[in-house]
Amino acid sequence: MSATILFTIISLSAIGATAAIILYFVAQKFKVYEDPRIDQVEEILPAANCGGCGYPGCRGFAEALVKADDLSPFFCPVGGNETMAKAADILGKAVEAKDPLVAVIRCSGSPIHRTRVNKYDGASSCAISSSLYSGETGCQYGCLGLGDCVDVCDFDAIYMDEETGLPVVIDDKCTACGACVKACPNIIIELRKKNKKDRKIFVSCVNKDKGGVAKKACAVACIGCGKCVKVCPYDAITLENFLAYIDPNKCKLCRKCVIECPTSAILEINFPERKAKEETADEDSKTQVKETNARPAGEKENDIK
Repeated sequence: MSATILFTIISLSAIGATAAIILYFVAQKFKVYEDPRIDQVEEILPAANCGGCGYPGCRGFAEALVKADDLSPFFCPVGGNETMAKAADILGKAVEAKDPLVAVIRCSGSPIHRTRVNKYDGASSCAISSSLYSGETGCQYGCLGLGDCVDVCDFDAIYMDEETGLPVVIDDKCTACGACVKACPNIIIELRKKNKKDRKIFVSCVNKDKGGVAKKACAVACIGCGKCVKVCPYDAITLENFLAYIDPNKCKLCRKCVIECPTSAILEINFPERKAKEETADEDSKTQVKETNARPAGEKENDIK
């Protein structure tokens, strides 16, 4: 071996060794310490990476949990209370259980209720359709029916009903990640508290037009009459912009508002069927009140005597 080749090998080896030593000390100087609990928390998360927690993936959520002093603002909708309890146990922190949520579709405007006035011919996307015009029917607030909510659901928890043209949520699969809520341009999808036996009462309408206009556009639209507000004994219903809204945290599922709604805009889901006697009694009661109010004052006094 010539002296030139030997010198070259020794020189390159020395340079490589020097560079390795320098890089080692630089890495030690600028290394970022990562709490090992982040890996532990990430391991117990569902790895759905759906973003329902508000963070970019389960890793980001785990980092936020480890750094937080209080866990109350955080919640993993897919893992639920069980997963949050495990995370709190790893971190040695307290966490309160939260009511599970489920997505609901606040629109009942099927073809039998909403007459089509034109036909959309373009890209099959609710987002694109909503940016171009107000929809195929007279209601500019309702479901556009092109399935953006279905496309973004990673859990196969929502599908389009061919008969009604509306999305349907499969409650047992819904994780309340909120992806469908964000995808809907008309904001007809809402996350609501999942009650016992998955019973729900909500106004299935988001139309903010006046009563006559809303009724003309859709037979089951909320017309803002306020009857539901008057009969609710729990102050759970508010009326704003000609639209009623039922607060899921105040509603006690008494169903009085359902009976009172003249357009059937309020839905009751997963309740047992009403007994015929109860329905008849409710109708008789309403009739009796109307007749009493229609009588002259003298007749009322005689009836009492």
